[in-house]
Amino acid sequence: MYAKIIQAYKDAADADLAKSMSAYMRNQFPFLGIPRPKRGEIFREFFTPPALRDAAAVNWAFVNDLWKREREFQYLAVEYVTKLRHLLLPADLRRLRRLAVTKSWWDTIDGLDRIAGGIALRFPEVNQTLLAWSLDKNIWLRRIAIDHQLTRKDKTNTVLLGQIIKNNFGQKEFFINKAIGWSLREYSKTNPAWVRKFVGKHRGEMNPLSIREAVKYV
Repeated sequence: MYAKIIQAYKDAADADLAKSMSAYMRNQFPFLGIPRPKRGEIFREFFTPPALRDAAAVNWAFVNDLWKREREFQYLAVEYVTKLRHLLLPADLRRLRRLAVTKSWWDTIDGLDRIAGGIALRFPEVNQTLLAWSLDKNIWLRRIAIDHQLTRKDKTNTVLLGQIIKNNFGQKEFFINKAIGWSLREYSKTNPAWVRKFVGKHRGEMNPLSIREAVKYV
């Protein structure tokens, strides 16, 4: 099955679209030129709900192979692991780390953060690892740490969220400051009072971009 889906992706390639897709990502990665709807169609053809439901484990060899190929294959890997996230264990966080620091950009990181967050929600002991990531020299690990609680709503660990954000005050990196604002903005939909208080207390330490995003709905 794995070889067949790889071939299906290759068969759907569009050289002209590949150029524009690569240009959109600043020509950092080669693309096949497959738009999202077509990718979803191929995925559903091979990974039907019964096949995913009956899976006993994530095939990390398959994931690692996909990561070496064109960009659409990384999207495939993220979607595949996302569908099987209920099977992940704390030890898999190191595998996600390896992916995160390879061919890194926001388009894959913003899928990996939800996967890491799912592990942390079920296994709180990995919170210390994510706290360490929030201080890592790699900005993409920091971004995962900042945003890994997105969509948790009332299950958000506010102590952890606050500490991770404070660990990233003073950063000049756009993707870090945007992530801070994004995490706070999302949580403000659940607890606007907490976000208002946090921003009010730390406004002098926060980047204007982070503040602007954080208070968008409060």
